[in-house]
Amino acid sequence: MSLIHPQARYKPYQDAAGGWGSARSVMSILWREQAFTTAPMALVRQNKPNGFACVSCAWAKPGNPHALEFCENGAKATAWELTRHRTGPEFFATHTLSALRTWTDYALEQQGRLTHPMRYDPTSDRYQVTTWAEAYQQIGQQLQALTPDEAVFYASGRASLEASFMYQLFARAYGTNNLPDSSNMCHESTSVGLQESIGVPVGTVTLEDFEHTDCIFFFGQNVGSNSPRMLHPLQEARKRDVPIITFNPLRERGLERFVNPQSPSEMLGPDSTVISTQYHQVRVGGDLAAVMGIIKALLAMEQHANEQGKPAVLDHAFIQAHTDGLDALREDVQGHQWATLERQSGLGRAAMEAAATVYARSSKVMIVYGMGMTQHRRGVDNVQMLVNLLLLRGNIGKPGAGICPVRGHSNVQGQRTVGITEDPGKVPAEKLQALFGVQVPPNKGMATVDCCQALVEGKVKAFIGLGGNFLRAIPDTQRMEAAWQTLTLNVQVATKLNRTHLFPGRHGWLLPCLGHIEADRQEGVEQVYTTEDSTGCIRAWQGRNEPASEQLRSEVAIIAGLAEATLGQRTTIDWDAWRHDYALIRKAISQVYPEIFHDMETRMWEHGGFHRPLPAAKREWQTASGKAQFVAPQRLDEDDDLQPTVSAHDVLQLMTLRSNDQFNTTVYGYDDRFRGVQGTRSVVFLNRSDVVRLGLAAGDWVLLRTAVEPKVVREVGPLQIIAYDIPEGCAGAYYPECNPLIPLWHHAERSKVPAAKCVPVTLRKVEPSADDLSKAVPAHDQIN
Repeated sequence: MSLIHPQARYKPYQDAAGGWGSARSVMSILWREQAFTTAPMALVRQNKPNGFACVSCAWAKPGNPHALEFCENGAKATAWELTRHRTGPEFFATHTLSALRTWTDYALEQQGRLTHPMRYDPTSDRYQVTTWAEAYQQIGQQLQALTPDEAVFYASGRASLEASFMYQLFARAYGTNNLPDSSNMCHESTSVGLQESIGVPVGTVTLEDFEHTDCIFFFGQNVGSNSPRMLHPLQEARKRDVPIITFNPLRERGLERFVNPQSPSEMLGPDSTVISTQYHQVRVGGDLAAVMGIIKALLAMEQHANEQGKPAVLDHAFIQAHTDGLDALREDVQGHQWATLERQSGLGRAAMEAAATVYARSSKVMIVYGMGMTQHRRGVDNVQMLVNLLLLRGNIGKPGAGICPVRGHSNVQGQRTVGITEDPGKVPAEKLQALFGVQVPPNKGMATVDCCQALVEGKVKAFIGLGGNFLRAIPDTQRMEAAWQTLTLNVQVATKLNRTHLFPGRHGWLLPCLGHIEADRQEGVEQVYTTEDSTGCIRAWQGRNEPASEQLRSEVAIIAGLAEATLGQRTTIDWDAWRHDYALIRKAISQVYPEIFHDMETRMWEHGGFHRPLPAAKREWQTASGKAQFVAPQRLDEDDDLQPTVSAHDVLQLMTLRSNDQFNTTVYGYDDRFRGVQGTRSVVFLNRSDVVRLGLAAGDWVLLRTAVEPKVVREVGPLQIIAYDIPEGCAGAYYPECNPLIPLWHHAERSKVPAAKCVPVTLRKVEPSADDLSKAVPAHDQIN
């Protein structure tokens, strides 16, 4: 295969987010998945009362939904689940797992829905069809033969509240708190930082606050690709002339301009809505310094106002009554010179002062942020600095203001609410003992990076995966794949084939589950499930489409079957009754967490659902001091792992990215429309000045190598250089392909979130082979 000129794959995208580009993308995937007969009716019910919750992001669903309450990526997720393609026994009879490991992520999932429970046969290196009865019995026996803390129970964030509650009960009744989840890989920095600062581990903003705000700040969140439905309230805010101030290394199209695909006048006209009124391209790893600069400017404005006898800039009444720690923060801010803040943030003083000026004249400000803030070595500090900024002017605990972390997977926040956590101190152990006879183990379990390290050390023998693609999502991929094959037991509950399933260990089981769009009938009775969105709103949902196979089981049914086979009479839980009536699970949830879920069976059907209590939103601070805490960061460098002996001249700070044709590890296609990339994911985005000073050229092929821990070689590539609008000294490339570059230890302090948004790397020019090029532009990926 000959080298393709880079211009054939990169052309800057000129249109707004949404619009006809979004419409064409949705039509393309409906055609590819042969879902034109099933998906359109499903999309009409998506995120609607008596419909189903989007299986993509966790962004809030309005009580008064639009006629079509889905976004481009939500439609892709629906088509992906309702595909007519199938991955059945005949597929596995044809392909060994060794051969499948040469396939791309896209090609694996593109085969379609799993249809039968499968058991790995090491003799033939293939999955072979089995029965549910055999699977439950054998898995139960294999778990019984292990020490409980040798097993890990992972939850991806897609499971309902009902399934999540059952799952954590199963793990704890078995005898372990090893309950890592996808929060460990994304927003655990939020859970730690917000809990310490304002007394709740989640955000304080609701969807209604967008109607009242008069200023919005964005940090490290790509709304156009990761939560496009948020563009609707942002567009409404801009129509009210609300300023939106963005800090992000890349100029993401969804935060620049938007055309509403549901508006005929916008679709037919030439205009688009400008989203960001200020757009500051902060250096990768420079957010702490940028926020410090804004606060420094506010303190200077406050001093000037005092000297001139003008109204105060800070909300002193709020600070006096509701906060603690401002003096220490003020001293820390004053100790940093503007030159340092400019160098660390990559922004000029004027940019930080401009943001501070708009903030100071706004009375109801919210801050929206994503994993661009949490996936850093000092991700917890990042979160707490955002809270510091809000507290200075009393912007927590009033309509239109607050902190708004944007979660990823559909129920990742909710599963934490009902007990999916490795920390036994965060679950009501006495209630679980009294109600179900479940003795919560006292020792803390493994978070994700703990689990990975224990796998490398041979301490984990069994892994149960409730959804997700764990082996592809975690850091240090190559080391982890080698360690994974030492597992005694690997059980994966899934809808489609992915790379994690190709490393089965000694005993590998593939258990296909219902999608959330599909009708869940237990003994002929259609069941309902619930989820919690990013704003803490809980509501009921119900799938309607016919299942992809008669052999599929619900997540609840699978958990019940595994628990019965493993635990026997060790609990008083009637797993079989719960499997047949999910209302019994919700009753149990309301008994364990009455302050959140009282009258759940009724309230979950209320207009717009019901919100969990958020004391901080009422200015009630469940912190150690009883007040909201100002917290000074330990240092400004978000990611400074280079050894003193290593020259930083050739080192770039890499941030991993999702394309707009992707959800988490699921790749829908090889186009990243908003960034102008077509037909490939094998690219690295570099500043033009860096390309020249490193002796390279746009279109060159390079290997990326981690610039720390030189005794361990971590390398990805070859990737083709795209000269792009990114700050100097920074680089961007796709997740999960770049996960092998992230050392296990390169994670956020205290929260252990992998620091994927700032990885020090070096580049080495190479000449790609024909095989490299065929993988870079995988035109062969198709249904086999």
